[in-house]
Amino acid sequence: VQLQASGGGLVQPGGSLRLSCAASGSVRSISDMGWHRQAPGRQRELVARITRSGSTNYADSVKGRFTISRDHANNMMYLQMNSLKPEDTAVYYCEADYTVIGETIVAGRKWGQGTQVTVSS
Repeated sequence: VQLQASGGGLVQPGGSLRLSCAASGSVRSISDMGWHRQAPGRQRELVARITRSGSTNYADSVKGRFTISRDHANNMMYLQMNSLKPEDTAVYYCEADYTVIGETIVAGRKWGQGTQVTVSS
């Protein structure tokens, strides 16, 4: 499984951005996916996750402002971010849990490269 995140940028407070994560490779092995972020000097934190069936959960800090979604047909995941605040500034990473069943069972979490989101006036 390979993941490619995109869509970051500079936006003013109150603005919106949509992040995209493209999955390739053994996409059928992917179950849950999610977005995490890491601000300078801080630990990486969960932003939102979505199951294969579409159930979602969000960090309290983004509830009501961010929406996570998946497009199974195109192997994409999105994070729609509205009402952005300066404290949302961070590098955002997408990830996917996968299980590959062959002669052995291989399971793990794959991370994409980060995309920078900066919220500033």
